[in-house]
Amino acid sequence: MNFKPVSTPNRRDFLKAGGATVAALLGQSLLPGVAAAAEPAAAAGFATVLGSGLPACPPMPMRNLGKTGFRVSLFGLGGQSALERGDNDAIAVPIIERALDLGVNYIDTSSIYGGPKRWSERYIGQVMKRRRAEAFLASKTKERTRDDSLRMLEESFKLLNTDHLDLWQLHDVGTMDEVDAICAKGGALEALIQAKEQKLVRFIGITGHHRPDALMELLRRFPFDAALLAVNAADRYHYSFLDELVPMAVEQQLGIIGMKVVSRGRLLSTWTPPSLEQQKHSWESRGAVATSPGTLSLREAMYYAYTLPISTAIVGVDTIAQLEENVQLAREFTPLSDKQMLALAERAGPVAKQSLFFRFLQRS
Repeated sequence: MNFKPVSTPNRRDFLKAGGATVAALLGQSLLPGVAAAAEPAAAAGFATVLGSGLPACPPMPMRNLGKTGFRVSLFGLGGQSALERGDNDAIAVPIIERALDLGVNYIDTSSIYGGPKRWSERYIGQVMKRRRAEAFLASKTKERTRDDSLRMLEESFKLLNTDHLDLWQLHDVGTMDEVDAICAKGGALEALIQAKEQKLVRFIGITGHHRPDALMELLRRFPFDAALLAVNAADRYHYSFLDELVPMAVEQQLGIIGMKVVSRGRLLSTWTPPSLEQQKHSWESRGAVATSPGTLSLREAMYYAYTLPISTAIVGVDTIAQLEENVQLAREFTPLSDKQMLALAERAGPVAKQSLFFRFLQRS
């Protein structure tokens, strides 16, 4: 299943093109035949704040999801943090409800979030039972064979209380061996193609945070619709995604979803590293031990990501207060200048390795 390789813009031209690319993402047109429900009903309901009579806040900014014709919220709700903890309904479900109330329509999850019980999909499913039409719902398969992936998808439908996904993705592709397995006869790519042909999923995509080469090879082999990529202000210090992978995705007009934009807090100046003993038991420290707080504010980290040519950035939250802070930042966003972007990247340098811990995790 090999397709003609796609050329990529060079690094020098990438930043120059960034402004035009973001402008295109902000465009208002939808492709013919795409339902208006692609945008959340909540986005049209800002006459008052939850019926309080108070003046409305600005609506959630929306961007085009590549060439799909769908528009998604600039801030997307990640399916980890509170949403992956077991028996956490009392906290996780209200977060999802509040996100939809605030105009967040992009909701991300995976078949592996929350362990074997797949808590993340369970919590989201409680809300989707009533509010499925308000969400652009994305999930993933970590399996590398067709049959195992289809089994994962069937279970996702049950847990999420839906009969379709808006986006189904190959989770965490990081090596050439994985690419070969995915694209082989009976590989997971066959499952994605079959699910899309049968209209069980609208769009298919890839995700990754380890190495750019494997993801670029996958994009050469098949025309996907979207790519969920780890990008933050420290990106160019180690195995950069911004140098070649993101420009390649832009040229292919993929919907680009940003993740790891605050690196589970490690990029933020307000974050305090756990003790070395505690870090021994965390998966993040298996990539890189954190020795100091980060160097950026939440606003700076998010605005760096939002200025990149992405459609949305997903962040997991622990509380409704954290969700509301992120939503407010998205509403107030204005793009940074090249000078500001370079300055933030320089400030991220001293904490680059801990902020890119996911690129140093050992893979079997």
